[in-house]
Amino acid sequence: MKALLISRDSLLFAELASQGAARVPPLNVANSRASMREALDRPLGEAPDLVIVDAGEGAPDDADLLERMARQYPEAQFMLLTSQHQPEFLIRAMRTGVREVLQLPLVHRAFHEAMDRIATAAGVAGLREGKVLAFIACKGGSGATFISTNFGYALATLAEKKVLLIDLHGQFGDAALYVSDQKPTMTLSNVCEQIARIDGPFLDSCLVHVTRGFGVLAAADDPAQGKEAKPEHIDAILRVARQHYDYIVLDVGRQIDAVSLRALDSTDTIYPVLQLALPDIRDARRLLDIFRSLGYSLDTIRLIVNRYEKGGRLRLPDLHAALGCEVVHTVPNDYVAVTDSVNQGVPVLELSRTSAAARSMADLVELVTARRAPETRGLLDRLFGRGEADY
Repeated sequence: MKALLISRDSLLFAELASQGAARVPPLNVANSRASMREALDRPLGEAPDLVIVDAGEGAPDDADLLERMARQYPEAQFMLLTSQHQPEFLIRAMRTGVREVLQLPLVHRAFHEAMDRIATAAGVAGLREGKVLAFIACKGGSGATFISTNFGYALATLAEKKVLLIDLHGQFGDAALYVSDQKPTMTLSNVCEQIARIDGPFLDSCLVHVTRGFGVLAAADDPAQGKEAKPEHIDAILRVARQHYDYIVLDVGRQIDAVSLRALDSTDTIYPVLQLALPDIRDARRLLDIFRSLGYSLDTIRLIVNRYEKGGRLRLPDLHAALGCEVVHTVPNDYVAVTDSVNQGVPVLELSRTSAAARSMADLVELVTARRAPETRGLLDRLFGRGEADY
């Protein structure tokens, strides 16, 4: 999609060009004019798909010029950028056909949401619309990193999905070590430092590739580098990731800060991970209270109980009664298999495929993808290699 920007602000041009290049398919801000009058006097040889007009403070004849611009490029979509409220001008702009009006200074998220609507109206489709799943520990040691990394591997291996895992730990993130012995050459902080380059191939080049379909964007080794990540960086990374991956798995850790909140705002489903112990339940209640205060729907929050053992004093109905949120999955207390997996940096599905922990990861994949169907072999059957003759 090609765009014409009408603005005297060279910084705005650079900003829009950078944001447009990060989109999939990219928005090419190929031409610019200093004013609408200049744009009318110097029309483009090839009509643009999108005209972005910086209305600035507004001028008396802006509405007339905008109407002439709409007649000059009748097939183009129009986006209006304005720094102040101009009711009469905005009403005339809408009558002209302008459907997207954004406030200056530009908010990147609002710009991309508007671009998504414009692309849909223009019939321009992206490559994918991947789902974002966040795993967050209710308490330290809950096992959220083990579950998120091994689930990502299982999702790619069993469901044949293209999966990206992003380690959002601001300090001491080690998700890559759970599933690989490769040393990351690039980290989340490095990507944020070069956010203007973000696109599918660049993101892929920054990953630890565990399998062909599963990559990990590692956290920074140095906790000081974690400060490089900004909320708007997370927006850009997730926007590109959604277009290139079927699933994006976030290992959020425990921290609730501006970066993790921006990631959670973009998440389709949040999986708080806890164990059946009173300290975990207390922290889970606090976490759910935060989610409620942020306006997150309980329908998008699904509890996972790790190291679950039947017959304990605390039961799943007790947990439901205490938190008001249902447990959707339990991971059994398979200490030997899990410890061996973590110590060797090998996914439990690969290291001990008949273990209870491996079965649990397969079950979670089926739960998330709703993949099993009566006429097809289920994921567990593929995991354990049972043929039709075994039934």
